[in-house]
Parts: sequence; structure tokens; C-alpha cells
Amino acid sequence: MKRQNVRTLALIICTFTYLIVGAAIFDVLESQEENPRKELDDRRRELLKTYNLSADNFDELERVVLQLKPHKAGVQWKFAGSFYFAITVITTIGYGHAAPSTDGGKVFCMLYALLGIPLTLVMFQSLGERINTFVRYLLHRLKKCLGMRRTEVSMVNMVTIGFISCISTLCVGALAFRHFEGWSFFHAYYYCFITLTTIGFGDYVALQKDQALQKKPEYVAFSFIYILTGLTVIGAFLNLVVLRFMTMNAEDEKRDAEQRALLARNGQAGGHLHCDADPGSSSSTPSGCGGGGAVGGSGGGAASRGLRNVYAEVLHFQSMCSCLWYKSREKLQYSIPMIIPRDLSSSDAYMEQGEVFSNPLHSNGCVCSLQRHSGISSVSTGLHSINTYRGLTKRRSSI
Repeated sequence: MKRQNVRTLALIICTFTYLIVGAAIFDVLESQEENPRKELDDRRRELLKTYNLSADNFDELERVVLQLKPHKAGVQWKFAGSFYFAITVITTIGYGHAAPSTDGGKVFCMLYALLGIPLTLVMFQSLGERINTFVRYLLHRLKKCLGMRRTEVSMVNMVTIGFISCISTLCVGALAFRHFEGWSFFHAYYYCFITLTTIGFGDYVALQKDQALQKKPEYVAFSFIYILTGLTVIGAFLNLVVLRFMTMNAEDEKRDAEQRALLARNGQAGGHLHCDADPGSSSSTPSGCGGGGAVGGSGGGAASRGLRNVYAEVLHFQSMCSCLWYKSREKLQYSIPMIIPRDLSSSDAYMEQGEVFSNPLHSNGCVCSLQRHSGISSVSTGLHSINTYRGLTKRRSSI
């Protein structure tokens, strides 16, 4: 099974497991505090009896109270309130403190969100990427100024800075809203977290007290700036952490496609160019081709055999050129008998610092060339070089 499919399946299982665990915990914590329907019905009958209300009068009173609830904080649809509502729409916060009541307003809200939400997501993602680039530059300059030996900025450095920035933003907002709204620090911090993660329950909503939208313009401006700035900081952190995992499948697919194309192209070249006859062999079949049909046979089969031979050499190459050795012939033949040719383990490799030696009369003409700054030397038995198969070294970097 491909890595992408395994990763996707694991994410699905983890998500549903996380949902089940969360549901169980919320059930334990909140179910005891929820008022049962029986208690509410008893309270309703008590009010009807106390104030001598009929059932119809009580239902009418209930409808009026529900309609007045959005207006308890004052006028919501002047420019300041409309701007506040527009922010909650395109950022998907959606407090629910106000909602369009006209059909025209509802139609425009859907169209407005249809364009505004993708635009806002792209804007915050791009802005977050720019912020991360700037922070990485500042950290690099700081390390150079401090004379540190390693000045490169690691992923751990960036994640640490991002996490500290998120916590600091939440704390600053909690202190400010505790002052303006009169909430406790915990409730203010809870409001900031629910807002900046765009959950937006609506149980705590700023600017809904003492007609603040009309009478406190400085508080209104601070709230708008804080929400947009906080979402930018959170977006930068998510850009750094979450989007990296979101693109892993796409990167794996691209890498696999590139390697398949590279191996197919180089495999065809290997099938035509790297079949060397063994002078000491009585067989007319070139030993470099790993046995099989004649040279003039199927090009695809020769390319496939040449490619398998190269991969087998890389797979069983035990060390750098300073101490070359292969597994014994028995281990090779019994570990992957259909891939490794029988004369592979009889090859010898010669190496001298900075030079390349090849003995055409020795075995299959194995060549070992030491490459500068190379993670693996070029070794070939029957194939003069695997330098063209550089795609294999990406997956076998541990060799």
C-alpha cells in the first residue's frame, strides 16, 4: 500500500477516534449541568400560575423575548455593526449575535461569503508565509550577531517562536477584553481562543455591552484590529505547522512520478549501453545484462533487468569506497534470487583516492569512482556506472 494511502487511512482513524473521545468527555462534563426538560416545564407552569398568564400569552411573550435578544446590545446594522458582521462572515467566526432578517440580506450574505471566505483564507495564508519568512530572517541575523556557530534557523526554532506568539496574542487579548467587558481573565481568554480559532460559539461576544458599537469607537477599532491581527498570527502558525502536513501527499505523488520517469528513461539507456561481454565467458550472452535473451531482444526487458541490477547493487552496497565488500553469493541469491545475477558477488572493486580504475579483463569490469561530496560511490557490475540513477539515492540516503 502506498504511503499516501496509509497516511490518509491513519488520519481518518485518528480523527474519528478523537471525535469519540471528545464526545465521551463532553458527555461526562456537561450532561449533569444541562437542565432536563421536566424542570423547564415545571418552571413554565409556575410562571403561568404566578402571573396569571394563558398559554397563548406566554408563547407570545417568549417570541418577543427571542426577537429582542439580538437588539439588547443596541443597533447592530449601522456601519460599525455591519463591518463587525462582515468580519465574522468572511473569517468564518460566525458568532450568531446578528443575522440578516430580509431575503435580500440573506441572498447577499451567501454570495458575499462565497467569494469572501476563499479570498480571506488565501490572504491569511500568504500573509502568514511572509511573516514566517521575515521571522526566519530576523532569527538568522540574531544568531549571526550573537556569534553562534550554527546560524541556520531550524523548524524547531520557528515552531517555538510561533507557539510563543500565539500564546502572547491570546494573553494580550484576554487582558484587554477583561478590562472592556468586565469578564474574568479565564472567560476573556476563552473568548479570544474561540474567536481566533474561528469556532465562534457566540456565548461570549465582544461589543455587545452598553451600546459599545455606537458609543465606544476606540474599543470598536481595537476589537477589529485585534481580531484581524490575531487571525494573522494564528494563520502564520498554521502555515508553519499544519500546511506542511497537508502537502505531504502531493509532494510524495510528485516525487514518485519524477522517479518513475527518471528510472524509465535511465533504464532504457542502461538496457542499450551497459551490456558488456565477459571475455572469460564461453557464453555468447553478455554477462552485464544479467543473462536472459539476446541483446537484440526486447528493449523493455533488458532495461528492466539492467535497472533491477543497479537497484540491487545499491541495496546491497555495504560501505563507502574505502572498504568495499558485497554479501556472499549465497546470501545474495537466496535473499532476492530473481533480481541478483549469479555472478554479482564475484565482482571486485578497485579504488584509489581521486582516480578511477577499471579492469576489462577482470570479472565483469566493475568500476568504482569516488565522487566529491557524494553520499554514495558509483559502483557497477556489468554496468559501468550508476551515476545516472541519482533518483535512487533519495530513497537510499542511509547507505
